[in-house]
Amino acid sequence: MFSNISVNDLMPLSEQKKMVLIDVRSPSEYKNFSIPGSINIPFFDDTERAEIGTLYKQASVEAAKVRGLEIISAKLPEFVQRFKQVEGSKTVFCWRGGMRSRTTATLLSLMDVHVSRLEGGIREYRRWVVSQLDQPEAPFKAYVLNGLTGTGKTRILKALEKQGYPVIDLEGLANHKGSIFGHIGVEPHNQKMFDSLLVQQCRELEKSPFILFEAESARIGKIVIPSWLTELKANSVQLIIDMPMEERIKEIIEDYRPVEYQAECIAAFQRIKTRMPLNISKQIEVALEVGEFPSAVRLLLEYYYDSRYQHTGLQYPDAQKKVLQVRNLEEAIEAIKKQIPKIEESPII
Repeated sequence: MFSNISVNDLMPLSEQKKMVLIDVRSPSEYKNFSIPGSINIPFFDDTERAEIGTLYKQASVEAAKVRGLEIISAKLPEFVQRFKQVEGSKTVFCWRGGMRSRTTATLLSLMDVHVSRLEGGIREYRRWVVSQLDQPEAPFKAYVLNGLTGTGKTRILKALEKQGYPVIDLEGLANHKGSIFGHIGVEPHNQKMFDSLLVQQCRELEKSPFILFEAESARIGKIVIPSWLTELKANSVQLIIDMPMEERIKEIIEDYRPVEYQAECIAAFQRIKTRMPLNISKQIEVALEVGEFPSAVRLLLEYYYDSRYQHTGLQYPDAQKKVLQVRNLEEAIEAIKKQIPKIEESPII
């Protein structure tokens, strides 16, 4: 038969090559939220799952089981073959460790394909994630990247991560850039996915002497940051990047790609245009419409983002701040490395 494992047996992402997690729920369930690093081999596709659900509610449990057996029987050879192609120790899971994962494990064992089953399914995994995030204080010492909009903080973090520094990229975990324009060109993660990725990242870095992360507000788009992380930000050293306006404009245009997403940028601007003088908002709107993006970005920085940052982003004691005056991202990376403990620079693959 098959064996069961608990959520406590799951490995951090860097070690999951030894354990392949396979989500047998439907593609839409998998897309909405799954265990980081897992792959999807659905027991039922979305249409089949809807049909089974309707039978379960409107006919009977028995009718749903019979129809489910008919569906899986027709595609069983292909289903089993997909599992055979997966190398490594395989663990299957569904919503609550019920019929889909149990039937999958049973069928595979009959075909001499051994898998384990995750007890409680992804529902139990979600409970475990919430418990991991529910802690009174941060488990890390931290250095926080701070600075005006457009100083390339996320790109700097990614560059440092490649050099082996312990980084938590909160915007990357949220798949959202944090501003009113932050959702453009991407598909933001929901809270469940963000929480799972954050827990995985924390587990990867639990033995690190410190971490680096960006100074975010309490929310990134619709994502809510854990309170312990917000408190860690408030109590850590702030590495404040001071970069020339022209370089910041260049960075924003490269990052947000308004040439590709002009209509989306115009639509997003409508949500904040009343928060600045009417004549300025009109200039920005016209600049966006005619494609004069550097002009639009400059006005947005001068009349919206910079003033907001000056009000909230610099409210730290002088002893807690290190202002790094740099000309570009390359200088910023080197300046930051001089402010944090040295590590062996071995790129992460």
